[in-house]
Amino acid sequence: MKNDCRMPAHLSMEEESEEEPKLKYERLSNGVTEILQKDAASCMTVHDKFLALGTHYGKVYLLDVQGNITQKFDISPVKINQISLDESGEHMGVCSEDGKVQVFGLYSGEEFHETFDCPIKIVAVHPHFVRSSCKQFVTGGKKLLLFERSWMSRWKSSVLHEGEGNIRSVKWRGHLIAWANNMGVKIFDITSKQRITNVPRDDISLRPDMYPCSLCWKDSVTLIIGWGPSVKICSVKERHASEMRDLPSRYVEIVSQFETEFYISGLAPLCDQLVVLSYVKEVSEKTEREYCARPRLDIIQPLSETCEEISSDALTVRGFQENECRDYHLEYSEGESLFYIVSPRDVVVAKERDQDDHIDWLLEKKKYEEALMAAEISQKNIKRHKILDIGLAYINHLVEKGEYDIAARKCQKILGKNAALWEYEVYKFKEIGQLKAISPYLPRGDPVLKPLIYEMILHEFLESDYEGFATLIREWPGDLYNNSVIVQAVRDHLKKDSQNRTLLKTLAELYTYDKNYGNALEIYLTLRHKDVFQLIHKHNLFSSIKDKIVLLMDFDSEKAVDMLLDNEDKISIKKVVEELEDRPELQHVYLHKLFKRDHHKGQRYHEKQISLYAEFDRPNLLPFLRDSIHCPLEKALEICQQRNFVEETVYLLSRMGNSRSALKMIMEELHDVDKAIDFAKEQDDGELWEDLILYSIDKPPFITGLLNNIGTHVDPILLIHRIKEGMEIPNLRDSLVKILQDYNLQILLREGCKKILVADSLSLLKKMHRTQMKGILVDEENICESCLSPILPSDAAKPFSMVVFHCRHMFHKECLPMTSMNSPVQFCNICSAKHRGPGSAILEMKK
Repeated sequence: MKNDCRMPAHLSMEEESEEEPKLKYERLSNGVTEILQKDAASCMTVHDKFLALGTHYGKVYLLDVQGNITQKFDISPVKINQISLDESGEHMGVCSEDGKVQVFGLYSGEEFHETFDCPIKIVAVHPHFVRSSCKQFVTGGKKLLLFERSWMSRWKSSVLHEGEGNIRSVKWRGHLIAWANNMGVKIFDITSKQRITNVPRDDISLRPDMYPCSLCWKDSVTLIIGWGPSVKICSVKERHASEMRDLPSRYVEIVSQFETEFYISGLAPLCDQLVVLSYVKEVSEKTEREYCARPRLDIIQPLSETCEEISSDALTVRGFQENECRDYHLEYSEGESLFYIVSPRDVVVAKERDQDDHIDWLLEKKKYEEALMAAEISQKNIKRHKILDIGLAYINHLVEKGEYDIAARKCQKILGKNAALWEYEVYKFKEIGQLKAISPYLPRGDPVLKPLIYEMILHEFLESDYEGFATLIREWPGDLYNNSVIVQAVRDHLKKDSQNRTLLKTLAELYTYDKNYGNALEIYLTLRHKDVFQLIHKHNLFSSIKDKIVLLMDFDSEKAVDMLLDNEDKISIKKVVEELEDRPELQHVYLHKLFKRDHHKGQRYHEKQISLYAEFDRPNLLPFLRDSIHCPLEKALEICQQRNFVEETVYLLSRMGNSRSALKMIMEELHDVDKAIDFAKEQDDGELWEDLILYSIDKPPFITGLLNNIGTHVDPILLIHRIKEGMEIPNLRDSLVKILQDYNLQILLREGCKKILVADSLSLLKKMHRTQMKGILVDEENICESCLSPILPSDAAKPFSMVVFHCRHMFHKECLPMTSMNSPVQFCNICSAKHRGPGSAILEMKK
C-alpha cells in the first residue's frame, strides 16, 4: 500500500515541522484496485471482521481488511445505494437505485426480496437481527418503511414517516432509528413506537441530494449530525415522569453545535473527539473559476458552541477533481479506530499512528534522544525499529553537531557490551581527532577491547597531555594493553624531559603492573615517593621496621597489613599486636585481615577481637562469630547484650542451644516474620514452629507470612484452625490459593493431557478413514504390473476382473498368484519385494 496523503496546503513549514500528525494513511489495494479499475464505489459498510463494498454496476463485494475479495454478489444492474450489516456480521441488507431491496443471511438460507416502484436510497437492519425477536429492518425512498417478520414467518410493513421528500440517510443504534429527509433529522424509538425529535436543517439552500446529511451514533444515546457546514451533537435523554403527560418518554438535547469551514461528507467518533471528512471547493487564482480540491480529514475537539482543530490532512484520492460532496463517505471500525474514506475511484484507510510511526517522526525531525527514550519505553510494542539502530544514529548525529563529549558518553548506554561496535566507534573518533573525548567512557572490564585500542588512546595522551596519560594509567587495569609497548613509549619521552615527575611516577606504576619491582623501587626512591613497601620487599628490610609498624600502618594500612602477614616469619604476630596496643583501630585492621587469611593462627586474640569488632567494625562481627571456633560464647553474649546487638545476640543464643529465646528475640525485637520463619526452618524444631504460631496468631501480617512460607514444613491446617473468627488477614485469599495451587496444577495437567490424547486419537482415526475411503482412478493408460498389457480390455462389453492396491499398482486377477486358505489377504508383489507394504490393503474391482 502507498501513502498518497499530504498535509494541508495552508499549513506553514514551521507548523508542519513541529506538529506531529495524528493519523497515517494507506490506500486499500489488492482486490479493491481490481474492482475500481472497471467499476466505481457507491457505498461501503465496515464490520470488525470484514468490509462490504457496493458499486455503481450493482455488485456487492465482501473484502478482508487488506482489500482482498472473499465473496461477490450480483444484486442489480444499477447503482447500490446502501449496505447494512447487523452487529454479528451474519446478516446483510442491500438496496439499489432500481428499487430492489434484499435482506439475507451470509451464512444461513433466510432471505427477503422486494422491488419498489421508486429508488430505495437506504436500508438499515436491526443491530441484533440475528435474534429471532429482532427480525426488523427499515427502507427509505419517498417513505420510511419498517419491515417486521411475524410469527408465521411473513413480513409486514408499516410507514414510519413520509411527505418530506426522499429519505437519504438512516442510522440504527439499539432501539433508536435516526433518519434524514429534505427537512431535517428525526429519531424514532422502536420500543415505544414513538418519534421523539425533529432537528431541522440549518441551510435549506443546499440541495439535499448534492449535500446529503451525515449521521453517526457515538454511543447508544449520542447522535452526531453533519449537514453542509454544520455539526450538531444530540443527546437522547429520559423525560422526568412529572413532565410526560402526552409527550414521548424521551427527548433530545443539542449539547454542542458549530460551523465548519467546508462541507461535511462524513463523521466518525474518536474517543471524545470527532473525525470529519470534508468536501472542499477552491477558486483558481489564474482562471478565478471554482474547482473541486482534495478532500480533508480533520480531527476536531467539539465544544459547546465552537470546536478546536487538533489536526487536518488533505487527502489525494483518485479522481478527486471530478467528485462531488455526495460521492464521499466516511466509514469506521469502532474496535480498531480505523477510518475508511470512500470515493468512487479510491478507498483510503486512516488509522491512528502507533509507536513506530511516532519514532519515525522523531527521527525525521532529528529528535534522537526523544526517539531513543520512546523506543526504550515501548520496546515490547515497537516492530520496525531497534533501540541499537536508533542509538547509533543518535551518536552519529551528535558527532556531526560537534558534541563529542555527549556522543562519547552516550556510547556507554547505547553500545553496552558490544565490543565490535565499541571498536568501530573508537576508530570513528580517531578519524575526527577526538580520541580524548571517548577515553573516559571506554569499557575496562566486560567487555574488554583489543589491546591496540587502549594503546592508541594512551599514545594520543602521551603526545599532548601527561597528566591525562597518568590518570589513564592509574585508572585502567594493567592487563588492558601491552605494558612493554607503553613503557618504551614513556622512556622515549623521558629522553626529552628526564626530570618530569609525572612521567617518572607513571613509569614506576607501569613497572609495578609488570612486576618489575626493582626499577619501580628505584624511581620511588628517586622521587621520595610514599610507596616504599616494594622497597622493603626488595631489600628485605623487615628487621629495621619493627619499631615503625604504626607509621607504616598510618601510611597505608592495607599494604602494611598485607606485607606484615606475608612476612610473619620475619615479624611475628605477637610483636605486631604489641606494637599496635595503643592504636586499637589499627590493631583491629591487622587482626581482621589475619582472621580472614587463617581462622586459627590468631586464636589467642579472638576474645580481644570481639570488643574490637563491636567498637570499630560491627558489620563483620556476626561473620566473625560464625566462623570462629575459639571465641568464648559467654563473653561474646555479654558484650552483644551490653551494646544491644540484636542479630548477634540471636545468633549466640541459638548457637548456645537457647533457640526459643533466640526466636522470641527475633519476633519481639526485630518484628521480622520472614527472619523468624527462616530461623525455624533452619532449626527444624517442632516446638519452635509452635512458639512461632502462638506468637503470630494475633498478628495478621505474621499470619500472612506463615501461610505463604510454612506449607512444606508444617501442616497449614494447624495454623488455619487457630486463626480467630473474624480476624482480618491481609491477602488471605492469595495465601490460601498458593497452598492449593500446586495440587490444582497437577490435576489440570492430567486433565489437559487426557483431552489432547483423545483429540489426537480421534484426528488420526478420521485421517486414516478418509485415506482408506479415497477412490483410485483406472483408465486405458494403466497397465497390469505383471503382464504389462493394458489393465482395461479393448472390448468393454466383455467381463473382466482386476485387483488395485492402495499403492496404485494394478494387476489382472488371473495374473496374481492364488491366495492360500490360511491367509486370504493379498499383497502387492512389487511392494512386498521391496519390504515396504503400502499395498497390504487391496481393492478388488469387477465389471
